[in-house]
Amino acid sequence: MKPIEEYYVPWLKGIPMYVSDHIELAWRRPELHRMMSNENPNPPSPKVMEAFERYGGLANRYPDQGLVVRARLAEINGLEGPENVMLGNGSSEVFDNLFRCFVQPGEEVIQHTPCFGIYKLRCNILGGKLVSVPMRYADKKLEFDPEAILAAITTKTKIIAIANPNNPTGNFMEEGAFIRIAETGIPFVIDEAYVEFAGLDRSQVGLTRRFKNVLITRTLSKAYGLAGLRFGYALGDAQVIGQLSATLFPWNMGTIPMWAGLAALHDAEGLQSRIEHNNRAVAFIEEALSEVPGLDVYHSHGNYILMDGTDAGKTGQAMVEFALEKGLIFRPQAPMYGRDGWFRLTVGSAEENRLAVEAIREFFG
Repeated sequence: MKPIEEYYVPWLKGIPMYVSDHIELAWRRPELHRMMSNENPNPPSPKVMEAFERYGGLANRYPDQGLVVRARLAEINGLEGPENVMLGNGSSEVFDNLFRCFVQPGEEVIQHTPCFGIYKLRCNILGGKLVSVPMRYADKKLEFDPEAILAAITTKTKIIAIANPNNPTGNFMEEGAFIRIAETGIPFVIDEAYVEFAGLDRSQVGLTRRFKNVLITRTLSKAYGLAGLRFGYALGDAQVIGQLSATLFPWNMGTIPMWAGLAALHDAEGLQSRIEHNNRAVAFIEEALSEVPGLDVYHSHGNYILMDGTDAGKTGQAMVEFALEKGLIFRPQAPMYGRDGWFRLTVGSAEENRLAVEAIREFFG
């Protein structure tokens, strides 16, 4: 009898379960301030809480296909209707579905690094080959390099994934670059998880009308403040979305997330309040740290801020460890570009932001 290990698909062997150690720590020690996972510090909208109560009583029923909430998302984004929208259990499941539709073992996914780790995770689990194209680093700036992305394309390229604004650098890619990449015809996934903080006028959703290969992914985890609800979605050409939806598990989004998400999408005032809180906080943190010697603070259009203390002789890991002593969970960033001072923090409450600034100032002397 052969051991069970010999039945695994070859590309699965050795891949561990994904665990976010920093999130595990936050749940084990609730007294710590969660400034590490790009969560929204504000509680859910009262309209969302009302939906929890109303639809929680219907948890014994299977959900429908979400035509109402999909229509609302289409309306917000100027698309024709629900057929342009695919729902997912967070944008993580959306990426999993998209990658399954396009990537076979040995085929390539291009990502622009540093970036969100989900592209690597889903590529690896399918036996794909990840092609990482570094952003340009010069004059204390990290910038997109669309020409390098185009140069990385081969006959095996099946997906190009770009976060816009990028996580963790917080910046946008220039408008014209999206068109050049879209014109290749290769499936082009634009991750807009944080776009609401800068405004939907910065979205590339209009490209889905011109290019069937362009897909936009979004989430309610960030500006809407519903990370625990697991509500993600994709926007695209109706025929393409229809075909991609074949990968969906039946009833992949529960009744409660679906209707609570709809309530959030109708609470424009609540969304704007969260956006204003975030953008004020980003401005406060950036200004408060602007004159710390040797600390480079990267302007962010998201709810996180990347920093580099290399020139002060400090490592990012040491900063994260010092912050933890102060009751704050920051996020380390792996060394890159020959520099090891990288770390980032997530925007928190006004009090948390003040504590974070004080900790960083103290650490850098």
